[in-house]
Order: sequence, then structure tokens, then C-alpha cells
Amino acid sequence: MKKKFAYLFTAMAFASVHVEPGFAQADRPPYKSPVPFYRFSTTLAEQQAELENNELTKRFQASRKKQANDPYRPFYHFVSPESTLNDPNGLSYWQGNWHLFYQAYPPEDPRQHWGHAISPDLVHWKDLPYAIYPSPERAVFSGSVYVEDDRAIAMYHGTEAGNMVAVSSDPLLLNWEKVTGNAVIPLRGKAGFPLPYSVFDPSIWKHGDVYYSLSAGRAPKGPGNRQVPVGYLFRSKDLANWEYMHEFVENDRFTLIGDDYACPYFWPIGDRYIMPFFSHMSGGQYLLGDYDTVRHKFDVTSAGKFNFGPATPSGVHAPSATPDGKGGVIVLFNINAGKPTGEWNQIMSLPRRLTLIGKDEIGQEPAGDLESLRHQHVSVQPMTLPANKEVVLNNVKGNAMELLMEIDPQDAPVLELNVLRSAGKEEFTRIVFMKNRGMGPGRDYRNGQIAPLRTDGQGSPSSPPASNPPARQSLISLETTSASLHPDVMPRGPETAFFTMDGDETLQLRVFIDRSVVEVFVNGKQCLAARVYPSRKDAVGVSLLSKGKEAQLKSLDAWQMKNIYE
Repeated sequence: MKKKFAYLFTAMAFASVHVEPGFAQADRPPYKSPVPFYRFSTTLAEQQAELENNELTKRFQASRKKQANDPYRPFYHFVSPESTLNDPNGLSYWQGNWHLFYQAYPPEDPRQHWGHAISPDLVHWKDLPYAIYPSPERAVFSGSVYVEDDRAIAMYHGTEAGNMVAVSSDPLLLNWEKVTGNAVIPLRGKAGFPLPYSVFDPSIWKHGDVYYSLSAGRAPKGPGNRQVPVGYLFRSKDLANWEYMHEFVENDRFTLIGDDYACPYFWPIGDRYIMPFFSHMSGGQYLLGDYDTVRHKFDVTSAGKFNFGPATPSGVHAPSATPDGKGGVIVLFNINAGKPTGEWNQIMSLPRRLTLIGKDEIGQEPAGDLESLRHQHVSVQPMTLPANKEVVLNNVKGNAMELLMEIDPQDAPVLELNVLRSAGKEEFTRIVFMKNRGMGPGRDYRNGQIAPLRTDGQGSPSSPPASNPPARQSLISLETTSASLHPDVMPRGPETAFFTMDGDETLQLRVFIDRSVVEVFVNGKQCLAARVYPSRKDAVGVSLLSKGKEAQLKSLDAWQMKNIYE
């Protein structure tokens, strides 16, 4: 995602960055990076041997060891090995490994380079040397990776240059070559006149024998010439020469005036297509629709959000997404900081698997082998949750845990799950469920039902058929205003999302707690995440509360989670 440089300096305020003498020269054209650079062999055995003695991988190991005792550094969420990070980029699967690239800020040159990590299971990550270095671009910003049989193709935005393409074909994607050595879609036209498109965060895919690229942006095409999101489509047969086609997205009535399509990804999901993206105004979102491969247009029919409040502080930020080969899409996000934490701040979310569960509805579930991290299992027996009496689960405690539970809310209007709760409840993070109290597109705010669209001829709405009662929306909320007593934690409003529940469907929660982050998956349909910073050592408790009327706890399992860096 194309950050304004003001953001870079904001991020650096959270990070202690040591600037080497070479940085001043690197900050001027041709922007050569002083970070150590290596060319690796082309067989897996040779690469593995070279990595064992590589200066950067040793440096990363030392940095991780040095920061291991930071109480807010996660155990099983990915964190940059040194300095801080920003957007994830180019998530992809190649020759037995998942590859995560991300905007990294090397300590001797705090301009964005593409950091690089691999994992066999989307959970256990191994740091690799920086993948793509700036030059001729000033900084390596966001983009995607398209995998072919014999190579991986990265397309990304190079600041002050334009959209760049780099290719790699070695076993661990350690060696990258920039196609043409310059921007393949330059920031400025050769004639010097204004371009009819934006050169911004790109994504790349292939249809037939032609490559297509979506360049994100916005344009003054809204009411009163206000900015609205626009995506521009390009095509190429050789990756070096690109032709501008037209605006790509059609019938987007879901985004807001002022949004943009930063960090777009365009992939099939089931028999449809999804475009996750980030709006600098409204946060992480997606568009769902159909790909007209004759006209090469994306016809949007539905949309949704990945965060339900501001991206900063402490919120979900930009996505990186890739197909999982089984009809779904794997996506993860960077999550912003809400408190200064030394030389690092942002983290990555857990990967999510997105699937199509209805024509215009997606499901969200945690992806990867998270079960391999479980240990010290505790099971809570089924019980009645009495009305208005908080039940503290004395045998369930921790700040790096997974909770898996099922509750029958019955007629209780509100259910609460409190995690990271101190003994006297001075600090706690609150997860709130309210059945049938939500709304959504086409919903009547007064009762949560679908607003009738037909009329009886007199202009008054007709009632929906009794044989087809309207669906209702339920709410899930993640509230962090009581999570910390630290004076430097920046507060944020609750993350509150809606999701559909069948009449007899129970509440099923999968909650991941990892030192300074809480992620909540609900009924395989929705997910919330936010950063938290408890100050008290006893803020490790868990409690349940049914308000108004009693509810039934059907099952609750808890596990401590291992540290993936040990």
C-alpha cells in the first residue's frame, strides 16, 4: 500500500531506528540500499547450506533472541525479526512452502524493502534474507505474487518510479530479477501529459496467455467531484510491455466516497471472484462478484469488511491474499500498534481461509496448522450460566491461549466472554454477543429483519411471506477500552460486526489470545481482531456472563499455545 511518507515518520516514532552513514546516499537516486545483499545458488540443498552461515539470517536470529522477553511480543503471530513491519505482500505457495513478503524497514536503511519468510503450514515461519531491494525505486511498496509452473512473478509499486515486475524461479525464491530494470508501468507518461489512470498498488493474474494487472487508486468522479475508488486494468504478453485497457470494477455501490482500492488482490473464490483491499479512509474490505472474461470487467454484487472501526490504533490493516487451491482464499493482514513497543510495533494477523458459503456471503475460519501449537489442555464441563452472575473460570488462565467454545444462548439477550481479565477486573478485554440485534444491507434497523422491497400498490411495504421468514443479523463485538491501565495506550472504539445465525444455531467461538493481540472467529462466518496491552501480571483470567436470562455452556476447551520462535 502506498503510504504517505508522513506515515513512515509516524511509524519510526514507535521504532528505534539506527541509521548507518550510508543511508544519506541511499536516500538519493539511484536509491542504492546499504543493506547486505546476497546472490544464492539455485538448488535447495545449496541454498539451505548458504542460509546457515548467512549474515542476515544470523542477524535476524540474534535480534529475535534479544527481543524475546518483551511482554507484548507475540508467541505465534508473525513479527518482523528486526525493526518493524508494515503491509503483508505477495502471499503465495511455491514448491512446498507458503511465502510471506512484507514491507520491512532494515535498521541501517529504514525505507521499505520486501522482507521474506516461509512456512510449510502457515504457522511456523522461518526468516529469510530481504527479497527485493529498492533501486531504481525509492522504496518497495505493496504488491502481489502470481505463481506459474516454473516461476513466481512479483508485481509491486516502486515509489517515485511506478509499478515494477520482478521474477524468481529458485527453490526458496531468494534471487529476484527486475524485468527491464525499471518500472514497467511508469509513474509518468513519456509525453509529460496527465495519465488517464493511477499508478499505484498493483495485483497480477493471468487469463489465457495474457497477464492482467489491476492498479489501485481513486479519482474525482463522485458527487461534487469528490474522490471515489477506481481500479485500472492493464494487460501484457511479456511482463515488460503493458497496455492500459479501462476501469475494471463495475457496480460498486458498497464503498464510500473517499475510499480507495489500495492493496487489491483479485482471485477466484468458489465459482465467483473476490477482491480484498484496503481503504485508507475505511480500512480493510472486500468486493464479491463475477469476472466477465470477455469484457474483462469485475461485476460487483456484494461486499464486506475486515475491520469495523479505524485501522489505527490497534486495528486490522492491509491484506495479502492467495488462492488455496481448493476453492478458497488465504488472507492475512498487518495489525497496527496501539502503544509504543521499542524498535518494533506492528504484527501479522493469523491467516484466515475465506470460502463462499452463499451467493453473496463468505465464511472466515483460521487457516494453518494452529492445532500443532496446543499444549496443556483444560476442559470445562457443560454448565448453566445463571442470569447476571459472572462466572470466573479459575482453571483457565493465560495470555497465549486458544479458547474453543459452544454456547446455547437460549433467550439471553447478551453474552459476554472476558479474557485477559485481572483478578479484581481492573483490566479485561470484553467479547460481547447479541443475538438478532444486528442489521445489514437491506435490513430494517428497527427489528433486524429484511426490509420488504415490494409494495401493495398503495406505496406501503408488503409483508414477506410467512413461509419464508426473513433472516436476522446477530452482533459480535470486541471491546478493548478496559484492556489496559497503561497511560500511553491509545484507545479505540469497539470492533462490532454482524453475521447470520439460523434459528437453532448455537454460538461457536474460537478465540486466540497472544500477549498483545486478540482474534475472535465466530461460527465460521466472521472475525474480529485488535491489539491489547494489559499492564498487570494477573491479567490472564477468563470469565463468562449471561445477561438478562440464563444460557447454556455446552463445551469449552482451552490450550496454552507454544512459541513458534523457540
